[in-house]
Amino acid sequence: MISKDKRKIIFFDIDGTLIDDTTKLMSESTKAAISRARANGHICLINTGRTKRMVGRDITEQTEFDGYLMGCGTMIVYHDEVLFHKTLSEEETRLVLDAMEHHQIDGVLEGRWENFSKKPEDMYTKTFENYARGYAKYNYATIDRAVGSFDKLFGYGEAENMERFRKELEDRFTFIDRENGYYEIVPKGYSKATAMEYIAERLQIPMENTVAIGDSNNDLAMLQCAHTSIAMGNSSANVLELADYITTDVNEDGIWNALKWLGVLDG
Repeated sequence: MISKDKRKIIFFDIDGTLIDDTTKLMSESTKAAISRARANGHICLINTGRTKRMVGRDITEQTEFDGYLMGCGTMIVYHDEVLFHKTLSEEETRLVLDAMEHHQIDGVLEGRWENFSKKPEDMYTKTFENYARGYAKYNYATIDRAVGSFDKLFGYGEAENMERFRKELEDRFTFIDRENGYYEIVPKGYSKATAMEYIAERLQIPMENTVAIGDSNNDLAMLQCAHTSIAMGNSSANVLELADYITTDVNEDGIWNALKWLGVLDG
């Protein structure tokens, strides 16, 4: 077991980093690497854009983590204790819903216990209608139940409509470009980076001991915040340019190789 002042706090994205985007499965080498790092005294935390409802489905039963930073910094759980949770107020909710209708923006409203969405056939765009059919099996709650019950949203719209939508809300929300017209939309002042700073201060671990591992544009904030940034081999160009180290793909022992390079697998 390493000394307290040498332990790392390691932040992991989920999709494309810990699990394959298609199968949603975590490789055995990834499970082994995280288990060994934790056994050696390092702290392993999820840091994801997913809200709590979406984390449990793919992650918690595959391996154990010390905590979960969710919804792009809007909820923080450490050893099963909720340390922080930001939910949009009724006023903020109605502002978003009215703007979505006015600018014809499709989306999923993501909350702690429920996600909310229109039926696929009620979407404004064929693109998001097709996307929505992929998650229809999860039986998301209807939009009318979303008021005061969601933390962030995942949205899509035609370019001009999305730009007008962004301009209307940019004083209150941060828009994270997920490419091809898709955006994660998060309350101002919350991000994967703010969540990192919060938990590091709470655990009294210096930022010099922070490590972030990710693959996509919504990981940029945490990679910029971390002292050491690691990109998966399958990362977007923006992430690859930012990384201190580029590991292999998610399905090619990427996490094992990253943690081996980091030195946290040694006893």
